[in-house]
Amino acid sequence: MKIGVLIKQVPDSETRIKLNSGGAGLDEGEIKWVINPFDEYALEEALRLKERAGGEVVAVTVGPARAVEALRQAMALGVDRGIRIDSEGVDLDSFVTAGLLAAACAPEKFDAIFAGKQAIDDDSAQVHIGVAELLSLPHVSPIEKFSVSEDFSKATVTRPVSGGEKDIVEASLPALFGCEKGLNEPRYASLPGIMKARSKPVAEINASDLCADLSARVKLSSFELPPERAAGRILKGTPAEAAEELLKLLREEAGVV
Repeated sequence: MKIGVLIKQVPDSETRIKLNSGGAGLDEGEIKWVINPFDEYALEEALRLKERAGGEVVAVTVGPARAVEALRQAMALGVDRGIRIDSEGVDLDSFVTAGLLAAACAPEKFDAIFAGKQAIDDDSAQVHIGVAELLSLPHVSPIEKFSVSEDFSKATVTRPVSGGEKDIVEASLPALFGCEKGLNEPRYASLPGIMKARSKPVAEINASDLCADLSARVKLSSFELPPERAAGRILKGTPAEAAEELLKLLREEAGVV
């Protein structure tokens, strides 16, 4: 089987975010970049499928030159090769990103494509579904269980729905799956895997060579950090006195009562 994985390089959730001058974007100087955590579950599921069915796993990403690091990290886990779509100078939104990924995936003719259910930076949860639509593939997202038939012609997945219920969906392959936390336990890279990753091939494609329409439908004009949280106030006295004072403050200062 030929299995695709869509990955994205995002700021580490523990990185302290700073804005650049004018608030037009992020100051990337001190940001630690990592593979989107939900994409780690997609990578693991793709590698498990390869171990059962044979074939190869290809990681595909859109990003600047630094995004190669994410591909190398994926290769250290067992991915066979990578594709980076160079986004330098391109105003990306979910629509443009999905179009670029779909254009890169189309000639590969993947038997299955895995992706994280969303990226933790923009939280749009739209890109992988857009890719499936552009490739005319069935898609299920998010999934928390995945199994494949013995002839690898269809997959059975479980997805959570509201109220704690579960959907069990059968999809013919090829199809695209958005992966949820708990689907599996992502593996760690081994030293031999890290060494092999250095020599695995990464194809680099210009965004303009893939997609004629690179006009973003959504434009971000400015960024603002959330305001600093005000210091708390400790109410003294007996519980009854503190409750009375709290009620007074909620009514007179906060205006919520």
